[in-house]
Amino acid sequence: MAHILADGHNAFQHSRLPLYMPLRRAGFWRLGLACLPFIAVPSFAVAAAPLDGAELPAWLALPFAGLLLCIAIAPVLVRRLWHLHSGKAATFWAVLTLIGLVAMVGRKTAGLALGQTFFADYLPFVLMLFALFTASGGLAVSGTFRGTPRFNCALLALGALLASLVGTTGASLILIRPLIAANRGRRAKAHLAIFFIFLVSNIGGALSPLGDPPLFLGFLNGVAFFWPLTHLWPQTLLTCVLLLAIFYALDLYFMRHEKRSLPASPERVRVRLKGAVNIPLIVIAVAAIALTGSWRPGAVFSLFGIRIEAQNAVRDAMMLAVGCASLMLTPAEARRANRFEWAPLQEVAKLFAGLFVCIIPVTAMFQAGAAGAFAPLLHLLETPAGAPRDALYFWTTGLASSVLDNAPTYLVFFGLAGGDAARLMGPLAQTLAAISLGAVFMGALTYIGNAPNLMVYAIVSRARIRMPGFFGYMAWSGTILLPIFAAITFLFMM
Repeated sequence: MAHILADGHNAFQHSRLPLYMPLRRAGFWRLGLACLPFIAVPSFAVAAAPLDGAELPAWLALPFAGLLLCIAIAPVLVRRLWHLHSGKAATFWAVLTLIGLVAMVGRKTAGLALGQTFFADYLPFVLMLFALFTASGGLAVSGTFRGTPRFNCALLALGALLASLVGTTGASLILIRPLIAANRGRRAKAHLAIFFIFLVSNIGGALSPLGDPPLFLGFLNGVAFFWPLTHLWPQTLLTCVLLLAIFYALDLYFMRHEKRSLPASPERVRVRLKGAVNIPLIVIAVAAIALTGSWRPGAVFSLFGIRIEAQNAVRDAMMLAVGCASLMLTPAEARRANRFEWAPLQEVAKLFAGLFVCIIPVTAMFQAGAAGAFAPLLHLLETPAGAPRDALYFWTTGLASSVLDNAPTYLVFFGLAGGDAARLMGPLAQTLAAISLGAVFMGALTYIGNAPNLMVYAIVSRARIRMPGFFGYMAWSGTILLPIFAAITFLFMM
């Protein structure tokens, strides 16, 4: 996901604001304006020919590479400027892509490709984020906790499980503040947030399309809803168990060295939950997405020559309804307790608008296979006999995801592997597993590997917990995660 800092304006400073006020204060009207090119340009595309990746030159991938480099580098070098102007950067690269596409294939074909991307990929993606972000942001967990290794380990395990149900962003927003509160009396705290990023903000989201954006994009491209659960659970379970064991030993070590500062009373847990109305709303959102994979009424309608299937339209409408219902029904105090703010969702929506435009020619070139401009790269990932090198797919997808955006990185390697979901779920299932695991797992290697990483970093830093810097975090993640990923490679991909 795009790299964001959760320090935007709190839209719920006052209780019981009307529904339109938070949306207005969040600047969602600007997002509406950003969508106009998606809708206006396809109106010229009626009866256009589909985009043929074999006709596209490799230089059309340069705007996509430029935007990814901006996302990777700018939050580190010019963080505040990037936070203020990331939408302008995304627009710049997207406009360059559209100019290049129109020059190469004409206005109608470019417009058709743009419209298909909007309705098939971008709109469902943003509405899914809107529904889960809004509903999970209305669930506030509080209580009397004591941060023992056993409690902390249980909270991390719960978060890893929750990540595949409400997304890594949602699980991180729900549980990071209870973790901070439970360990308020502890001296050593940075490792808590580091392992939280590992487990809750990344690896725990590997079991469903709801968990992490790369898997949702795979779902939109034809991967079955329950495919990640049935094919990725052994690797995810092993990784989580190893990380929880390492965390428990490390947390126990730190606690024993600071035991004099801890209260001697036994552990007590009294949990209070605000905004419980969001629980059934999250269930509805999950059911709506799962329904898309099994309910195929066969009804299709056309808008400006773009095919829209009925089940997808119903799913998107339900996502919008869930988000709006959460805004209307959630008590304002629940959102205030979570310090709920729209800035993260705004920045993700704007950046992904640019990314989805920029990736149009890249995806088409990869889908062209040996006839496309990226045929040499495809040969590197295959044996001389033409079989995919699964371990190489895992590491290249993962390392690219750790410094770039893991969702479009997933799409790139999904395209490199052929882009045919039926074949990737069948004879190439191990290749799809390698791509999926690399994109989800290795987002934990850096702060910029996944959006929740920076969200957790920002929240923890505001709580005056001293976190390691960019390279200090990489020292932690490299030492702990890389040996585990090597073991995953040896056990499942060799």
